[in-house]
Amino acid sequence: MGQQAIDTFRSCIPLFHALSDPARQDIILLLAETKQLSVNEIAEKSNLSRPAISHHLKVLRDVKLVTIEQKGTLRYYSLALEEAVALLKELVRTVETHCELEDSG
Repeated sequence: MGQQAIDTFRSCIPLFHALSDPARQDIILLLAETKQLSVNEIAEKSNLSRPAISHHLKVLRDVKLVTIEQKGTLRYYSLALEEAVALLKELVRTVETHCELEDSG
């Protein structure tokens, strides 16, 4: 397997880490349903504390899965999946190109 394939796999690690947590999965699903939410609105729909939600949103922001829009004194979070989807598609292409896939038939 070439260096490009290894680099692609390694570049996905932060994304996989962010997506592996059930609380972050819940936040992503909430944002998918409602488009935009504040931390308080997410807290109302969750059993997590506001500081815990802020922490999870920071993790999601760091891997560019969410964006923030400031409206007055409130910050609203929305999904930003384009980069993550492109990275995952690149990983699939890399696996298809560099790894032998056995025919399970």
